[in-house]
Amino acid sequence: MQSDIREMSSAALLKMHELTEQDLVYVRALGAIIIPKIERYAELFYAWVVDVPEYQIVFSSPEIMAHARAEQINYWKKFFLAQYGDEYIEARRHIGRTHARIGLSLPSYMAAMNYSHAVLTRTLYADELPVQDYIAALECVTKLMHLDITIVSDTYTRMVNEQIAQQSKALLQMSTPVTQIWEDILMLPMVGIIDSRRAQDVMTTVLSRIFETRAKVFIMDISGVAVVDSAVANHLIKITKSTGLMGCTSLVSGISPAIAQTMVNLGFDVSEISTSATLRDALEQAFKLIGRSVS
Repeated sequence: MQSDIREMSSAALLKMHELTEQDLVYVRALGAIIIPKIERYAELFYAWVVDVPEYQIVFSSPEIMAHARAEQINYWKKFFLAQYGDEYIEARRHIGRTHARIGLSLPSYMAAMNYSHAVLTRTLYADELPVQDYIAALECVTKLMHLDITIVSDTYTRMVNEQIAQQSKALLQMSTPVTQIWEDILMLPMVGIIDSRRAQDVMTTVLSRIFETRAKVFIMDISGVAVVDSAVANHLIKITKSTGLMGCTSLVSGISPAIAQTMVNLGFDVSEISTSATLRDALEQAFKLIGRSVS
C-alpha cells in the first residue's frame, strides 16, 4: 500500500529519501559557503525568470517580485541550515499550497528547482571544500531537494485535486436545477451525460426537494441527454422508483424515437417508467395527476 505523505513523520520522510543526520551535516557544511552568497543567487535566479513566461505572469508587479525574492532567499537559508523537523516540513507544505493558489504549474516549479540546484551547487561554489566532502555534500543536497520537491508536489497536487472536486460538485449542483414549476410539480431538465455519480446526485437532490415541497409529480426531461444506454436506463428506473416510495409520481419526457428504440432493444421493461415524447405532454399529464386543468 502506498504511504500517504501527509501521514508520514519527519523521520519517515528522511528514511524514505535515504537521508541521515550525517547527510544534514554535509548540507550545513556546503551551506556555510553558499549562504553568504545567497544574494548573488537571487540576482541570477531573477535574471533567469525573465525568460520564463509563466513566472512573468505570476510576478505581475515589482512589489510581488520583491516579496517572492525575500521569501526565496529565506527558503534557501533555512534549507542550508538544515534544521530538519516538523516546522521544516510545514514550511514546504506552505510552498505547495501557495503555488497551487497562485496557479504556478509544477513543471515551472521543477524547472526553477533544477536551475537553483545548478546555481547553488556549481555556479556559486569555488572549490572551498575537499573534493570528497564536496561530492558527499552535493549528493546530500540533492537528496534533501528531492525531499522538498516530494512534499511541495504532493501538497500542490492534493490542493488542486480538492479544488477540482469542489468545482465538480458545484457543476453537479448547477446541472441538477430541480425547479418547482407549479404547486405539487417539480421539473428537472437533464443535459449531457448521465453517469453513476450524476445519477446519485440527481436522486439525492430530487428526493430532498420532494421532501421540502411535498410535491406529487416529478418531471425529468431527457431530451438533452447525449447517450441513453443500459446504465442510463437503470439510473432512470432507480430514480423513478425512489420518488415513488415518497409518494411522488415520476414522468420522463423527451423520449425520442432513437431513445425509445434503444431502450426496447436493450430489453428494459419500459412499463416501469411513465414516459412521453415531449415536455408539453408530460406537463399535461402532471396537471391531470394533481387534478388541475390548463386552458
